[in-house]
Amino acid sequence: MKFVALVRSVHARFTLHEVTGPLQVRFFQHDFVPRDPKAKPKKYKYPAFYDPYGPRPPPSEKIIELAERIAALPPEERCQIGPTLQYKLKHPKLQTISTEGMDLGVQGSPAAGATKVEEKKEKTAFDVKLEKFDAAAKIKVIKEVRAFTNLGLKEAKDLVEKVPVLLKQGVTKEEANGIIEKIKAAGGVAVME
Repeated sequence: MKFVALVRSVHARFTLHEVTGPLQVRFFQHDFVPRDPKAKPKKYKYPAFYDPYGPRPPPSEKIIELAERIAALPPEERCQIGPTLQYKLKHPKLQTISTEGMDLGVQGSPAAGATKVEEKKEKTAFDVKLEKFDAAAKIKVIKEVRAFTNLGLKEAKDLVEKVPVLLKQGVTKEEANGIIEKIKAAGGVAVME
């Protein structure tokens, strides 16, 4: 019985109200001042755009005068300012970015003439296409296809039966000629595209 009375007295002494009451100590905020609940939040003035270098001093009179003189120039002379400053300050020329292999959509249409000129250059990557094969030599053709495509028996058989079909893409001319010769020896007809 004494034990139960002791537990009740201890429990009554440390109630939730006493722990969270006004005597609670906040060591982590030594200068804590409770906010007035009726106070309006502060409004900060943000700049129109973010400048990572901070506020800059206004330009000097000399710079303003120079800008006015440049603005008064005719457009033909204004176009020459950039290259001339680049030369005088010894800045390196900007390198053009190659768009080869990128799909530019509508923007790429003016460059369509340039792609035709590039096509006239000698091709370096070729595709090998199986046109037809002799029915009696089907097994030999399948073996040859497996040899240079690293396909399984079933995949090679399905590929050969889909004639005409691309066997290998993006190979060199010598490699393509070698594949064509091997298929021809096996009893098939392959072409290079």
